[in-house]
This record gives sequence, structure tokens and C-alpha cells, in this order.
Amino acid sequence: MGNNVVTLIGLLAATLTTTSFVPQLIKSWRKRETKDISLWMLLILGAGIFLWMVYGLLIHDLPIILANSISFVLVIFILFFKIRYDRGN
Repeated sequence: MGNNVVTLIGLLAATLTTTSFVPQLIKSWRKRETKDISLWMLLILGAGIFLWMVYGLLIHDLPIILANSISFVLVIFILFFKIRYDRGN
């Protein structure tokens, strides 16, 4: 398989897994509620995503870098909502 096809598969996989966070982010923002989201899950997930991003940078892999950079930002926003909304309740 050519490099372009492999990169395309990686970018498609990255797009799908990264966009999976968007519905949760929108729901948390609209409802201003995050009680059903585990803080520890977000912290562990965020750390894992950050390490994947670093790994992608080290091996110069664009799909890994892009997917995990965007995913990390989305998880940070959800974490922000979690801390903000749970503190208010």
C-alpha cells in the first residue's frame, strides 16, 4: 500500500476518533452539567492523549499529531466544564 493511502487511512481514523468528543463537549456546554463524566477518566485520558501527541511529534507522524492535538484541546474544554459546573453544584 502506498504512503498516501496509509496517511489517508490515518487521517480518516484521526478525524473519526477526534470528532467523537464533540457531542460530549456540546452537551456539557448546553446543559451546563457534567455530573455523569468521571474527573479521573478525563485526567487519565488527557494525559494519554498528551503522550500520544508527544509520540507523534517524536516520530513526525502527521495523523497522530493532528488527532491528538485537537483531541487534547477538546478534553481540556470538557475538563474545564467539569470543574466549573461541578463546583457550582
